[in-house]
Amino acid sequence: MTTSVHRTDSAAVSAPALRHSPDPKVRCYRSHFADLMEMRAHADRVTDYLDHHEGWFRRCAAPMKVKPIGTNGYLLTLGRFGNFGFEVEPSIGLELLPQSAGVYRIVTVPVEEETEASSQSLYDVEFNASLQLEEQQEDPGVQPLPLSLVRWELDLSVWIKLPSVIGLLPESLVQTSGDHLLRQIVRQISRKLTWKVQEDFHGSHGLECPPRRRAQF
Repeated sequence: MTTSVHRTDSAAVSAPALRHSPDPKVRCYRSHFADLMEMRAHADRVTDYLDHHEGWFRRCAAPMKVKPIGTNGYLLTLGRFGNFGFEVEPSIGLELLPQSAGVYRIVTVPVEEETEASSQSLYDVEFNASLQLEEQQEDPGVQPLPLSLVRWELDLSVWIKLPSVIGLLPESLVQTSGDHLLRQIVRQISRKLTWKVQEDFHGSHGLECPPRRRAQF
């Protein structure tokens, strides 16, 4: 199952109706994620790696299914998730925009040609992420090796049309449980991606990978 999502740049298309639907069965769940990647290399080396996403993105997204869309886009299948016995297997189109002044953005893009007719009425996803690359000033007495930091944040909103039976449950329980589930999904996927990108970068450049950090959420 895939969904039609919209991009946030000048080529934007009309947003799917689900997020604007007055249907009480439509629930919106939102989550924010922030993390930090330490890269033991100069910023220009990290930039070259991030710019060539056609290699690392597919490797690091595994075992999630990834299919290229155009030059900078990918169709990403996140896996099967559920709550109260209701399950979806969301797929979203993502575009990795070229970096600008050390800032990278990842946004949702339409994948209408991949969309099943019924999926648009079940869920709607808005994915907005930013990655900012910073090179740390070297101090030979304290920091003998080059170090760059990649700070990244993700804002994710998901609209889901739940089965009518869930309407029998208390509103607060439905919303709280859904928010918790979304946070768990974001933490699992984003944290694993952070580790895998770090490991892939250092491994592909013959560098020692920094120890895993505690997630900043």
